[in-house]
This record gives sequence, structure tokens and C-alpha cells, in this order.
Amino acid sequence: MSRKTNVRHFEENLKELDNIVAQLESNQLSLEESLKAFEKGVKLSQDCQSVLTQAEQKVQILLEKQDGEHLETFDPETNS
Repeated sequence: MSRKTNVRHFEENLKELDNIVAQLESNQLSLEESLKAFEKGVKLSQDCQSVLTQAEQKVQILLEKQDGEHLETFDPETNS
């Protein structure tokens, strides 16, 4: 799968995951529908995490290829 396809796939999955969360938060689904939506949401979340992990690995490889330059680890608590 190409990088552009991965990004598009990721964005579509993220939108669908957001819709599922909204449906679950609305409390308008039956228990069975909620369970099916939750199951689908878990799968979408895993797919998104896989794409993010691949992207992180690519960034790490690019950083390692730089001529001795090192970046500091990002800490969201101190860099917000």
C-alpha cells in the first residue's frame, strides 16, 4: 500500500472512528448495536495505530540517517 493510500486510509478510518464515538455517546443505539459499533471502533483504532507506528518508525529511520544530529524527545507535558 502506498504512503498516500495509507494516509487516506488513516484519515477515513479516523473519521469513521469519530462517527462511532459520537453514536456511542448519543446513547441511541441498542446494546447489540453498541457492541457491534464498539467492536468496529476497536478494529479501526488498531488500524490507525498501525499506520501511526509505521510513520513513527520511518521518522526514526530518517533521524538516524542524519549526520550526527539528534533531536530531543518530545514531552507533551512540558511543550504544550
